[in-house]
Amino acid sequence: MDTPRHFASFAEFYPYYLSEHANRTCRRLHVVGSTIGAAWALSGIAGALGVGKGRPSRVLSGLAIGYGFAWVGHFFFEKNRPATFKYPRYSFIGDWAMWRDVVTGKLPF
Repeated sequence: MDTPRHFASFAEFYPYYLSEHANRTCRRLHVVGSTIGAAWALSGIAGALGVGKGRPSRVLSGLAIGYGFAWVGHFFFEKNRPATFKYPRYSFIGDWAMWRDVVTGKLPF
């Protein structure tokens, strides 16, 4: 098992994160999964606040949806282990930074 590298900041980590997402299908699965997962989780939060009919359990299932799509991308297309296992906090932030970069056209979808 590889020893995790140390990153002093997210700015230092992000290029590594992108290198772990070079496969376009993997990136697409991340973006789609994050979008669906976030929408599902937000509906649960809205339900917990009394807005709409969502359920609070949707917050956890939203995370599972997002990570499920991402992990399929890693295991079947990128052929690597998700950065989440070594760098959970930076990886979560990286998911959303990459989502932003894809949605704004900085990275190809």
